[in-house]
Amino acid sequence: MNNEIITPAAYSPEKYLHLLKDKRVAFVGNQTSEVRKQHTLDFLLSNGVNVVKIFGPEHGFRDMANDATPVVDKIDIATGLPVISLYGSIEKPTDEHLSNVDIIVYDIQDVGVRFYTYISTLSYIMEAAAENNIPVMVLDRPNPNGHYVDGNILDMAFSSFVGRHPVPIVYGMTVGEYVSMVNQEGWLKDGEHCELIVIPLSGYSHDKHYSLPVKPSPNMPDDKAINLYPSTCFFEGTALNEGRGTDFPFKVFGSPQLPETGFSYTPMPNNGASEPRFKGILCHGINLSQYPEHLSRVNLEWVIWAYHNYPDKKHFFIPFFNNLAGGTTIKNQIISGMNADEIRATWTQGLDTFKKMRAKYLLYPDFE
Repeated sequence: MNNEIITPAAYSPEKYLHLLKDKRVAFVGNQTSEVRKQHTLDFLLSNGVNVVKIFGPEHGFRDMANDATPVVDKIDIATGLPVISLYGSIEKPTDEHLSNVDIIVYDIQDVGVRFYTYISTLSYIMEAAAENNIPVMVLDRPNPNGHYVDGNILDMAFSSFVGRHPVPIVYGMTVGEYVSMVNQEGWLKDGEHCELIVIPLSGYSHDKHYSLPVKPSPNMPDDKAINLYPSTCFFEGTALNEGRGTDFPFKVFGSPQLPETGFSYTPMPNNGASEPRFKGILCHGINLSQYPEHLSRVNLEWVIWAYHNYPDKKHFFIPFFNNLAGGTTIKNQIISGMNADEIRATWTQGLDTFKKMRAKYLLYPDFE
């Protein structure tokens, strides 16, 4: 599908610029914040919007730091504005940060997966905004994984920065739809509600494919990686390499301890991973770069295959796996010998309940 058929909210300034007039604005963005090839921040400033500070998520503001690497505060060279990192020493704006702010504008492209951290950053921003009586404006963007809903519902005992809310792995909602649900369902701290303004995008429905014009994070290079990510990110919670340190992150996985499969690769430092697991060591594994299916489900077959073929099963899973999986159940099910279909069958009831709740917050036509 041609990207021009879908218009992100940032491309429709007549919907929101008037709401920012004479306001002191805090802008939340990164390299995906774009208005027709111009950074959204630069666009706002050129239109007379009084932006007083910037908040940056994981990977930073305009540049892209490695995954899971703390990002420090800095000055945006292009504008001279202070950039406050929400992925380092703090995850939530402080009262002091918001003392001279009248409204917060959020414009970041997401990929619609529970453990992708931008949505956690936004929920912390909403909590801080609610505590300080400051409205939050979300410039909505398409969800490249918005064409399905799948996965287990997160056990709140495992709520973390890679999954804060009781939702499935793939929730099939845009950012605007998702945070409307978070706000109205009372999922912010102490059940508070923030004043939320969602600026809708145009021409979008959940059954339309959207190819992202800018990669949303260093190890999310293309449509195939984004589509495989809900399934292959599980390898971050194992003893395997998930393609970091290659040109194919989240499209390959492997380990020196796996048997020869006919495919091997050697992770090396690159822009997305300065210290990849098994750096400089030959890994045997599976290459999904040419996997023919456009997934509409979470595929557990690959992590199950890897577990069964890994010789040191006691050390296959690392503690982070339970954070990604939203609980201990999936790990225990794999260890017990359940296959992918049997595990998926245990998700049915939770998904049915979630889908009924989700329907209340949809702003765009749903997938069939």
